Amino acid sequence: MQAARSESSAPETVSDPIAEMISSGKHRDAVAECARTHHRVIGRLAMALVGSQADADEVVQETLLRAHRAMPTYRGEGSVKAWLCGIARHVCAHVLETRKRGANLGDALELAIVPGDPASRDQFETRRRARAIRAALEQLKPSEREALVMRYVADLSHREIAVACGIDEAAARKRISRALARMRDVLPAEEMS
Repeated sequence: MQAARSESSAPETVSDPIAEMISSGKHRDAVAECARTHHRVIGRLAMALVGSQADADEVVQETLLRAHRAMPTYRGEGSVKAWLCGIARHVCAHVLETRKRGANLGDALELAIVPGDPASRDQFETRRRARAIRAALEQLKPSEREALVMRYVADLSHREIAVACGIDEAAARKRISRALARMRDVLPAEEMS
């Protein structure tokens, strides 16, 4: 009984089932579990950074492929979620660098407001607000935008953001603080709530 306890009290980096799969060489199972467990977070992060659902879907796929290829060198620093968000951050940067950043056809088409239909008015208002926030995010430095999106879209802790960005926790906190201050400067008060 004593031996079983000492084996189960392995280092913190292996307490995560996905990290255990990675460390034991079960990379296919690990990437499948990453997809099941973290695809929504990666997708929200990607959507916030690249602004297009098609590109965000591609980012999720590429992130999982890169994670699978990188599993043999995974060091277990921080959470698997933070590691995946760090990979997604790099994939998003690549997408933004290599693709034309033109208006998406879906963004170019305005939602018609049907007179007397509150649902169409709500949809229009939601899209208008999303465009205003996205435009404000575009005015931030990329490093600040990424940190802010990781904090409020991917719901990463300051420590996890630090790991994902390769910086210390104080720098992660400072990036988020600066980004929020800039967002307050460029967004009307009603958009911040």
